[in-house]
Amino acid sequence: MFLSVVGLVTFAQAHVRAQDTDGPFTQKEIEALRDSAYVPVDRLRTMERILDDREKEIERLEKAPHHADFNDDMHDLIDQFGQIVDEMNDNIDDYSAKHRDIRKELPKVARATERWSTTLRAAGEDDAYRVVRRIALDALTDMKTSAEEIQVEQETYFKAHPDAAKAEKARSEDPHSPR
Repeated sequence: MFLSVVGLVTFAQAHVRAQDTDGPFTQKEIEALRDSAYVPVDRLRTMERILDDREKEIERLEKAPHHADFNDDMHDLIDQFGQIVDEMNDNIDDYSAKHRDIRKELPKVARATERWSTTLRAAGEDDAYRVVRRIALDALTDMKTSAEEIQVEQETYFKAHPDAAKAEKARSEDPHSPR
């Protein structure tokens, strides 16, 4: 009986730990994303910082002496990276469709994709993470293309709709107002 209770408790603890690691974001990152949800540029900047942190983790892992779980760790980091890029792509598309002004951040996003792609390519070739790296690199390519295209679209839209630009500026200055 005692062993079955200990086994059940151990299983429950393992299950809770497994739930903590579901998804690409840490709890702290989730909180940061929630805090920045009201202003699109702030949210994109937060996602950029999260990607920069993953980039640093990938670089650190690559430079450190390779341990037994290196391939699994690299796979997980690159997979998280790709999931975050996909989420950021979705945010960019959503903001564009709703004519939220993200013009200021899009050039930064496009430039960052080059650096992030270089880091992912520097991780070396290995079957353990080749597929997730290809997926992440493709997502980065899509994000760069999308950012450049949406930048042009938004410049045109906000030039043709100066009132929309003013309203967006006011909304960004006071994100909690009931507009």
